[in-house]
Amino acid sequence: MNEPEATLESFDILQLLKYLPHRYPFLLVDRIVEARGDAFGIGVKNVSINEPQFQGHFPGRPVMPGVLLIEGMAQTAGALCIQAHTRDRAVPPLVYFMSIDKAKFRKPVLPGDRVEFHMTKTNNRRNMWWYSGKAFVDSVLVCEAEIAAMVAEDGGAGR
Repeated sequence: MNEPEATLESFDILQLLKYLPHRYPFLLVDRIVEARGDAFGIGVKNVSINEPQFQGHFPGRPVMPGVLLIEGMAQTAGALCIQAHTRDRAVPPLVYFMSIDKAKFRKPVLPGDRVEFHMTKTNNRRNMWWYSGKAFVDSVLVCEAEIAAMVAEDGGAGR
């Protein structure tokens, strides 16, 4: 795999909003604190009790839904793909979450937690990317999965 030479230290929320079509309440990454091209990145999600999923999951014992942890991984990987794919474009293409494998949930994530999504590229072919992801809270593994994403070359049109 050809890896880019440059290291981009972080993406702030404004860069994420440029790269991803997601908006509140479904934007599940607040920042990317470390990125090495599309090869590796760490996305951060600050979990707040004010988020809408906690009204029903679960009243009296709020727990971050596992599917939203996986989505945070996918959004982190998607931002890495788009950033690497957007260099000379005015409008970034869309990236689609294509598959999930080997998902495991190790520990509940609660309001007040800071989740780190560690995403490592395992393969890239044409417009497809594959990542291995691990989510941590305070250096404790809470979730892991393998995901695939596809960049839609014409997906940015009409946004």
